[in-house]
Formats: sequence, C-alpha cells, structure tokens
Amino acid sequence: MPVLTIPAVENLVIATLMRCRTSAANAASVARALVAAEADGLKGHGLSRVASYAAQAKIGKVDGFATPAIVYPRPAIVSINAAHGFAYPALDLAVAALPEVTRRQGMAAASIHRSHHCGAAGHSVERLAEQGFVALMFANTPGAIAPWGGSKALFGTNPIAFACPLFGRVPLVVDLSLSKVARGNILAAKQRGEKIPEGWALDAAGDPTTDPDTALTGTMLPLGDAKGTALALMVELLAAGLTGANFAAEASSFLDAEGPPPGTGQLIIAFDPIAIAGTKAIARFSAMAEAIEAQPGARLSGARRLAARCKAQAEGLNIPDVLITQFEAA
Repeated sequence: MPVLTIPAVENLVIATLMRCRTSAANAASVARALVAAEADGLKGHGLSRVASYAAQAKIGKVDGFATPAIVYPRPAIVSINAAHGFAYPALDLAVAALPEVTRRQGMAAASIHRSHHCGAAGHSVERLAEQGFVALMFANTPGAIAPWGGSKALFGTNPIAFACPLFGRVPLVVDLSLSKVARGNILAAKQRGEKIPEGWALDAAGDPTTDPDTALTGTMLPLGDAKGTALALMVELLAAGLTGANFAAEASSFLDAEGPPPGTGQLIIAFDPIAIAGTKAIARFSAMAEAIEAQPGARLSGARRLAARCKAQAEGLNIPDVLITQFEAA
C-alpha cells in the first residue's frame, strides 16, 4: 500500500479523469474535492468515487467538459446551471460568487441544478466560513430512503452541512447525511470486499442486510427513523424542488455509468454575521465551542475530521493497491 503526498494523489486522480474525457480544469476541481475528503477520513466521498466518476465521464453520463453557467436573477440570488457536469466546478463557482453578494445583501443563496454528486458537503460551507460567513448547504441525491412506513425510495440520503467562523481557529463544521450512514460507505465496503453492519440498509424486500451489493439495490435506513424521513423530505424540496433539479426518484445513480445524467441539485445559503449581529455572533459561536470542549469526554463536531486532515498533510495518504489498479484500468 503506497503512501503518497496529497499533491501526488491529486495528480493521480487528474490524470485518470483526463484519460476519461474530462477537461484539465474540471479534473483538478474533482481531484481537490475527492482527495480532501479522503484526507479528512471521509472515504465514502473520497478516492472510492474515482472509478465510477471515470466510467460516467467516459460514456457521457457526466459531461467532463461541461462549463457551469451563472446568472443573478435577483440581488441576493445566484443561480448556477452545472450543465450535467461534475458538481465540484459548479460548487467552486458558487463559493466564489457568494461572498460579494452576501456582504452586499447581508445574506444570499446559490442554487445549483443539472448537477451531480457533491461529495463532502461540509467542504463548501467550510470555505465560506473561512471568509467569515455562516453557511448552510442542502443537497439531494438519487433515491435511497423510503417515506416512513413506505417501501419505495423517494428521498436521497440528502446531506445537510453547516459551518460558522470561530475566533482564532478553523471553522466549526457540521456535515451529515440523513441516512444512518452515507451511501458512499456502502460503496467503499463493496470495493473492499467487506460486509456492512446490520442496521445500515434494507434489501429490495425491506429486510435487513449486511451485503453491500444487496444494500445498494435496496434502501437506506434513515437517521432518527420517522424524523429522518421528514428532514429528507425538507432537503428534497429545498435542493431539488426549489432549484429545479431532479427529485431523488427521478435521478439516476451516482454509482454507475447506466442511464441519463442524474440532474440533482444543491442549495447554499450564506449569512454575513457582521451584518446581523456585529462581532457578537462570532464571539457567541466561539463560546459554545469552548463550552462543549470544556466537558470531559465531549468532542466538538469535526474534531476527528480535522485530526485526520492534519495527519494526512504531514504524513501523506495510504492508497490501497486495489484503488491504484482501478485508476490504471479506467
């Protein structure tokens, strides 16, 4: 299992995607996002995605040469057409556009449609929080969760992410999917040839399963049972209904090269805390973070992610041989 520096892994991903009908700029955007997720220990949104991304770019399910287009329909609204390309260039465009609009208006929203898998949603809001903003992100994904009591997947795993600035330290980030685990964790288990824990997913008949292949054709169990499906509905309406993207049940899979482009959506809302409460808000955010950390045994959200990131930056990433083989075969 080779150990490679973060830039070396990014170059490996870029080379793989460019061989598979993806522009250099788009490949670089995707590589930064996937390697950042891998470095944070979020392997379900990391390098395990490269092979499926490459396969989709090869056949055009995702347009590797797409250029996202941005318009400003209202003073505080940014609308981005991802053009059935990878989500990351569109997200980069949203993160670049939102600060100016948010400072001018006090708050702003960026809607993204005709999009794709957004990976670790926390990274986009973290980049905004690094510039002093409070940010929320909602994203829908292909069908994975059934309404509570139902059997047909109408909602995706639908991540929600939040980030806010703290005094003198990295932002606080909350990033969670509305299934008990992210579906990417099941994909990663499949690629490793491992079983999944019971309680993660159901098979197509609605029975518990530990087989990742069976789980990927079934449904995910929601976080918080009925409350989780209510939140998944909320995200579905914000990220797809509001943006004009495909609903989960209309979207093809992120995991294979079958079918048309997924056409999913994302919504990012940014607030300028200075406009709302001066510097008091950031002081209050910091006080809450310190109160959590003051409790023995308590851990601030994102602490493990940051520890993994620091380790990867210092020591590099362990890349399983099976992933190297998949990259070379793409």
